[in-house]
Formats: sequence, structure tokens, C-alpha cells
Amino acid sequence: MASLLPMPRPICLIENVDGNTLVLNKEAEKILLEISQPVVVIAIVGKYRTGKSYLMNKLAGSRTGFALGCSIQSETKGIWMWCVPHPQNSGQTLVLLDTEGLGDVEKGDCKNDAWIFSLAVMLSSSLVFNNLGTIDQQSLEQLHYVTELTKLIKLKSSTEEDNTGEYKRYMPSFTWCVRDFTLILEKDGKAITEDEYLMSSLELKKGTDKKIKEYNLPRECILHFFHTHKCFVFDRPASRKKLQKLEELEESELEEEFVEQATRFYSYMIHHNRVKALGGGAEVTGRMLAILTASYVTAIQSGTVPCMENAVLVMAKSENTGALEDAMSKYQCEMDKHVLKFPTETQQEFLKMHMKCEKEAIEVFMGRSLNDTDQKFQRKLKDLIDNKMNKYSTKNEKASRNFCRKLLQKLSVPLENNILAGIYSVPGGHKLYLMDKLKVMEAYNKRPGKGIKALEVMQEYISQKKDVDTAIIKADETLTEKQRQLAEEHAEAENMEREKQIMEQNNKYLKERMEDQERSNEQHKAMLMDKMEQERKMMVQQNELVIAQKLKEQEMMNEINEDKISALCQEIATLESQNCKKTKCSVM
Repeated sequence: MASLLPMPRPICLIENVDGNTLVLNKEAEKILLEISQPVVVIAIVGKYRTGKSYLMNKLAGSRTGFALGCSIQSETKGIWMWCVPHPQNSGQTLVLLDTEGLGDVEKGDCKNDAWIFSLAVMLSSSLVFNNLGTIDQQSLEQLHYVTELTKLIKLKSSTEEDNTGEYKRYMPSFTWCVRDFTLILEKDGKAITEDEYLMSSLELKKGTDKKIKEYNLPRECILHFFHTHKCFVFDRPASRKKLQKLEELEESELEEEFVEQATRFYSYMIHHNRVKALGGGAEVTGRMLAILTASYVTAIQSGTVPCMENAVLVMAKSENTGALEDAMSKYQCEMDKHVLKFPTETQQEFLKMHMKCEKEAIEVFMGRSLNDTDQKFQRKLKDLIDNKMNKYSTKNEKASRNFCRKLLQKLSVPLENNILAGIYSVPGGHKLYLMDKLKVMEAYNKRPGKGIKALEVMQEYISQKKDVDTAIIKADETLTEKQRQLAEEHAEAENMEREKQIMEQNNKYLKERMEDQERSNEQHKAMLMDKMEQERKMMVQQNELVIAQKLKEQEMMNEINEDKISALCQEIATLESQNCKKTKCSVM
């Protein structure tokens, strides 16, 4: 993104029409489509009237923005978005998503809440769950949507059951914010941290009866689906009376403990949350986020379960098409800078110019292309560049011809005037004519900047003078018949020699073009290999994170369920095997 247009306030991204229909706001979609920077997407969910919007305004660096509200009615309907420059990383954009409160009695459709929750999960790189009081069974039951994620979201488009072990790769980090917290952070008489409080609350019970399964299920899902777990507790920010005008209060008017806790929350969310990434580790831009959002909302509108794989395929096609257009635009822009310098002195000079511009175009393509299966779009890029290069080559040749013809026309003015005046149609005129014509050719040959068609244009010029040569030879009475014949034979020999030189030159140019094609293929292949290696490293990095989290999950699951422990071990082994695979390439 060249620059993010300032968003003075949030805008509704997904409208909740009549509490039962979700619609993508085209204005918000347009804003995302214009963001080519990677995005850090933080979404917040929770019951209404729990202070979600205050935290999101804090992340935006503002007291106002997302509606706080002070009544018992939910202010936020649908999902609202605020895009701001990332305060820490200049090359990224922070996208904040504030969702309508879960459990709003006015909606009367719990399925609508489920879709809002699943969209927040699918779109974010960091999911914040906000609730009042404590982390207890009741608050975990508010998160029952997490137990339905496999019904609300599909990873793969195939009819086979999703590999649940893959969810950590796609899901956001998870942060639990406990508001109006009044307990002492202590367990078994010892002080504990907020994170320890969360993990302690997520500990599983041993047993297989129905009640224990119901107890464990939301905890297992939180551990299993989200790759990172964090907790913050907050005191009440101010007195109940002041809470009604919270957005108007200065920090000095808030409780000191709350200000400190909110500052820690802000620091962590800004410094530790990463750019949203796809399953293979590729970073998501605002433009890509817009395409994903549209795909998910369209699926929900059609009554089907949103499929991440299908959404990525749609996004990849759009990104690869855009990458192709950007790359060709780059190639043409760079080559156009050289057109004014045409003609090039040699074909090698032209090909070197082309190779440099092609490399820059490939870099643009590689920077944006995504999941280019079998290098379909890259092959198309090469074909388009080759075709465009041929057109520039034709321009270069035309510039050479035009320059050479104008040069010969200028240099031969005295010669042409003498021909018209009959200076050479006299005894001894042929010798004089040859001398003057030689002067023209010598001056022409010495002149730089003629380009690769200099020899052909010279041959063209000599051929045009053939009838003049013959007439002057016949008009020169000092020449014997034998001398006339020798003069004509000499001219023909020179003509054949030039034709031979032109043929050799054309063969040389053809060989250089073939060598250029080989270099071009190698350039495409080398840059593809670099991209594939970068993608492999991103996947390894993502896998290592997932492995670390699965090991923690395994530790939490220990002795609870042997089958699940075995499955986790298999998932970890699969990820480690993927990390050992080497990059392979067979393009072009």
C-alpha cells in the first residue's frame, strides 16, 4: 500500500440485516481492496455491554470511534472495522474488528451469533474474548460457539472430514480479557500470573462420563483450535456513574489499576500479534482479506459452510491475475524508459536491457503471486513478456532503420545533386562517382548510434542506386567494354559480400535470441526457487509454532484421553516430516 487513507472512524464491514442476514458493506470492502500492506487483524467477541469497544478504541489510539453505548441495548450490529497504520511496524496495517454482542436477546436467532463468531475467527490473526467477572464454567459456556467450529468452518473442500490437527495452522491466537475482575490471582496459597490463571481454568478433568465430557469440551476446543493463549484481567475502570460517559473521561479520571492493565493489554496486542497468515505461512494483505471476507459472507448467504480452501483458491486466482497485470505493467513501464534511447547499438545491448526489465517484472510477480499451481500464471507471464519483448524489438529495429535512412539521405545530398546535375555522366565520371559514393559510405560507417539494421539499410541504399551505377558506367566513354564488365562484376561481388554479412549477422542475432531465452528460463526458475524456499521457510516457521503449541496441548491432555494423545503425537510427527522436505522445482 502506497499510503493508507486516514479512517477517522470505524465503518461497518459486515452488516447484520434484521438480525438474520449478513451482508458485506461495499464501501468497507473497497477500503480493504486498496490496502496492499500485510495486515494484523484483531477481532473481539463477547457478550454485549462488557466493554469490548473500549479496548478496540484503545488499540486504535483513540478514546472514541467504536460505539461504547451506555444502555442495556447492544450498540454494535454486525462487524465493524477500523483500519489504522500499525503503531509499531510501518510496513503493516492494523485492522480492528468489533463484533456485535453475543447473546443479544433482541436478535432471537442464536445461529446468527454463531456466524458472527465464526467470521471473527476466520478473519482475524488474533481473537479477543471479553467477559465480565471470572473464568468459570458459566463464562466458558458463553464460548460454546468454539465447540461448533468444525460445523461452522471447513478447512478443505473435499467431502472427507477435516483433519482437526490442521486448525491451529489457520486459526488466530486467543486472548481472554476478564473485566471487572475482583478475585485475587492465587492458587493453592501461591500467587499466579494471569496466563497461569487462564491455563489453570482450562485444565481438563479425568473421566469419561457425560458431565465430565461436557466440562472438558469447551476447554479442549480452546486448547486445540487456537495456537496461542493469553489472559488479561481488568479492574472496574471507574464508578458506575462515570461508566456511562467512559469515552469522555481522561485517563487521570480512571482507576489507576485499570489504566495500567489497559496499557499492558495495548502493549502486548501491538508488539506480540503477528500478521494474519494463510495455512502455508503466506502473509495476508488488506486486499486479500477483502476477498476472503467476500467469499465467507457469500457462502453463509447461500446457506453453505464457509470453506477456507475454496476462499484461498478464489483469492489466489485474484492475486495471481493481479500479479500478472502488475508485472506486465512494471515490464512495460521500465522498457518505455528505454524507448527514447532506441535504437540500441547492438542486439546484446537491447537484450541486456530486456533481461533487467524482465527480472524486475518477475520480482513484482513473485511478490504478489500466491499458490500458483504448476506455475500456470508464471508461464503466462513469460509468454506475455516474450510477446511484448518482440514488439519492443520491432520498435528498436524500426528506430534503427529510420535513423539510418535519414542519415544516408542527409549524407548523400551532394551525391544526389551531382547525379541530377549530370556531373557523373561524362567521360571519367564513373571514377568520380565511385569516390563520392565511397565518401558517403565511410561517413555513414563512422557515425555511431545507427543500431542493428545499419548494414541492411546500407544494402537497401546501394540496391536503390544499382540503375544509377549502370547508367553512369555506360555513359563513361573512357571505359572499355572490358572495364565496364569488370566494374559491374565488382559491384555485384560487393553486393553479394554484403548479403553474406547480413545473413551472418541475422544468424548471430538468432543465436543471441536463443541464448537470451535460455537465460530467461534460468532467471524465471531461479526466482521461483527463491520464492519456494521462502515459502518453505515460512511453512517451517509456522509448523514449529504449531508443534510447540501441540506439545503444550499434549501436556494438558496427559492421562486424560490416550486416543487424543496418540492423535497429537501423529500430528506432531507429520509436521516435523514436512519441515524436513526440500524445495523442488520443475518449471519452464
